[in-house]
Amino acid sequence: MGRNREFDMEQALDAALCVFWRKGYEGVSYTDLTQATGVERPALYSAFGNKEALFRQVLERYYEHYLDYFPAALELPTSREVVAHILREAAELHTRYPDRKGCLGVHGALAGSDDAEPIRRALIDARADGEASLRDRLEQAVQEGDLPETADCAALAAFVMAVLHGMAVQAKAGFGRDMLEAVAEQALSSWPTGSSTLSGKSS
Repeated sequence: MGRNREFDMEQALDAALCVFWRKGYEGVSYTDLTQATGVERPALYSAFGNKEALFRQVLERYYEHYLDYFPAALELPTSREVVAHILREAAELHTRYPDRKGCLGVHGALAGSDDAEPIRRALIDARADGEASLRDRLEQAVQEGDLPETADCAALAAFVMAVLHGMAVQAKAGFGRDMLEAVAEQALSSWPTGSSTLSGKSS
């Protein structure tokens, strides 16, 4: 305890994050991690634990530093503004870095081996948490008259998440920001409105 490490933990996490983002959880080897971080395997084990433990720390960092737009969106006045902010910010993030397009969480959740199942489940659970928070916000919008009383908030939240994750896959396949923003606008074009004055605001 208290021993000074020979490398910067924050920098190592950032380097590992970039590798996982680019190659996916299963696509990353310890050789990739040691080359990216400049830290030898025993030191990585000592500092972060095994590959799964390191990825979980990377994922937490990813949510804090790159997906902070999602909780911020939930604070906006109308449901349409909430969804517009989420989709437009995602379009920007998914295409921000030429060497790691798309979403770290979405690509990791597509991993299929038995060894990767705990990570896949963790990513699915994280996605479900995001969807639940969005559903709660949409239910609030119904109470405020921003969405119709007949709105199916669970279906709307699932729809937004499906578009969001589809955009991540499209970005990985080479779609540019302009096209992703066009997809976002198409999704927003059918967004329902309620009877309150809030729903008349521009996003």
